[in-house]
Amino acid sequence: MRVELFPPDSDTEPRHWVRHDQAFAMMLQPGSIEWGSKRYALEKFDYRAGDLALCDRHIGEWVGLMNVSHLQLGISDAALMASSDGAYGEVELRPSRKFANPRLSALVAAAHAEMVAGFPSGRLFLDSVEQAMAVALVKDRAVRHGLVQMHRGGLGSARLRRIRELVHAKMEDDLSLDEMAESAGLSTAHFARMFRKSTGQTPHQFVLRQRIERAKAMLRAPNARVLDVAVACGFKTQQHFAQVFRDVWGLSPTEYREGLVGSEETSLSLVAF
Repeated sequence: MRVELFPPDSDTEPRHWVRHDQAFAMMLQPGSIEWGSKRYALEKFDYRAGDLALCDRHIGEWVGLMNVSHLQLGISDAALMASSDGAYGEVELRPSRKFANPRLSALVAAAHAEMVAGFPSGRLFLDSVEQAMAVALVKDRAVRHGLVQMHRGGLGSARLRRIRELVHAKMEDDLSLDEMAESAGLSTAHFARMFRKSTGQTPHQFVLRQRIERAKAMLRAPNARVLDVAVACGFKTQQHFAQVFRDVWGLSPTEYREGLVGSEETSLSLVAF
């Protein structure tokens, strides 16, 4: 997924843009943008923070007076097809200069927060957000779909084993959805849906839980530093590690370790007694 931040533009001269991926934007503050298919016939739209705009594909349009900060995202055809029950070819969405979708706005806000933080969650998080955005876009804005090919059932045990082995082998790396799909021998367009059907989790949730399980094992070593554990388990910062650990386990890594020490001391006291 492409994520780009556009600050307010002091140059009001209209520009000609052509987008070949499916792009849409969310306004981060109130302001105005002028849109039009011809340079001399632009229409001005006033936006509030959170308003969305879905752009035309492969069709040039003129854009000017962009005195509003906005985030632009490009959604892949693979993500759109995966949200269309296996449709192939391009999924056509109905463009709109201005519309509202609370679900999409919340997802864009999550992508923006991730970008501001320096993308600590890695590519898999953005891949998962992209899939969720694609679902919302197809549901709300789809015009037509290609032929539908349904896939029943989930992933077999051999494929799940290969995926688990890949996750453990690349625990410290920035794993992508494409790599996981390749290890299962499936296209990225269908992998996420099949994986969730098999495990009840998104690929991103699965990888996070595998990382936390390894972290729990490493925290049992009394001399292991929390920062070293975070890096070894694929987290870019100690703060992000602590946040995810608490979300999954209900405790901070330090609190978890203190609980282990307390349990061991209690066990030793009982044995001595």
